[in-house]
Formats: sequence, structure tokens, C-alpha cells
Amino acid sequence: MDIARRSTVKGTARLLKRLGTAWAALKESYAGLSDPRLTEPGVTGDWSVKDILAHVTTWEREALKHLPLIIAGGRPPRYVRYGGIDAFNAKMTEEKRGLSLSEVLRQLEDTHGHLIDFVRRTSEGQFTRDTRFRRRLRLDTYSHYPQHAEAIRKWREQRIGD
Repeated sequence: MDIARRSTVKGTARLLKRLGTAWAALKESYAGLSDPRLTEPGVTGDWSVKDILAHVTTWEREALKHLPLIIAGGRPPRYVRYGGIDAFNAKMTEEKRGLSLSEVLRQLEDTHGHLIDFVRRTSEGQFTRDTRFRRRLRLDTYSHYPQHAEAIRKWREQRIGD
């Protein structure tokens, strides 16, 4: 294997490791909570852990929708059409509020699996430098998960060591 090929393979492996580490920390943040606790509001504003997980799934789906467009040289539409990212988040949260916990968890796992498969199939050249692809992936995934994992951990600590 030539040097260029080895460095790009290492880039993909590093990215997958970063994704995996951040994903594991997110899952650990709510591990062991009962179903009633997962649906209890107040973790972040009025969001429950379930709402947070549905939100994470929304952004992974956004990545899956827009990353192929970015690879093709296009630009994803901006969220101003929703009134900004906060309005988009509120709309998506409201749409998913009626889903059962088991459906939210299923969608979370399915979507994450699709995302990992997509990353594995993507040309390593997307990972070797700070491309638009990599920035979008980072914002929608491995730099996004820790924000929510930390909120869940803090909420659990406030709830007397859940």
C-alpha cells in the first residue's frame, strides 16, 4: 500500500474512532435509566432524554441527507426557511414527541448504523483535510453528541446520582 493510501485509510479510521468514542459516551450518559426516567422532561429545558435522542437522530438524518449533496459539490439549503436552527429543532422535536420510546431508540440505532455505513463507503479524500464534508459531519455528529451527553450527565447528577 502506498503512503498516500495509508494516510487516507488512517484518516477514515481516526474519524470512525472519533465518532465511536463520542457515540459511546452519549450512550453511557443515559445507560441504566428506566423508561419513565428516559421520558421525564427537564433534562434540557423541557426535553427528556427521549427528546434528546430523537434530536440526535434528526441531525444524523440531516447529515445523511446533505453529505451526498456536499460530495457532489452542492450546498445544502439553509435553515432560515424554518426560521433558523432553533426553530428547526423545535419543529422536529414537536413532530417526534408522539413517538414511543422504543421507536425513538430504534430510529436512533438504525440511523446511526446507516451513518457509519455511509462514512465507511465515503472516499477517504473527504477525511484527509478540513473539507465542507468533514465540517458538516463533525457539526451533526461527533461534536454534537458530547453537548447532549454532558447535559444528561449533569441532570443525572442533580437527581442524586442516578
